[in-house]
Amino acid sequence: MSSRRSRASSTADDEINDLFSKLRAEINRSGTAKVSVSKLLKETCKHIKRLQREVDNLSERISELIESPDTSSAEAEILRKLLVPQ
Repeated sequence: MSSRRSRASSTADDEINDLFSKLRAEINRSGTAKVSVSKLLKETCKHIKRLQREVDNLSERISELIESPDTSSAEAEILRKLLVPQ
């Protein structure tokens, strides 16, 4: 279980690092392309808000699956594997 979690964490860390690299590149490019840093930050904030909504939606879906009486579904099985220590 912890190796699965650390792999997921590592993947998330890699993804975050990649996104920061892209953001840095965009900021550096803004000097020549005249892209406003303020516009770039606004777009970044919009993206973060979209990600927060996605997390909220996924959290709601997980709650629905946990509360579902259908414990034999494939989704319920996946949740059990993720949430129940082995």
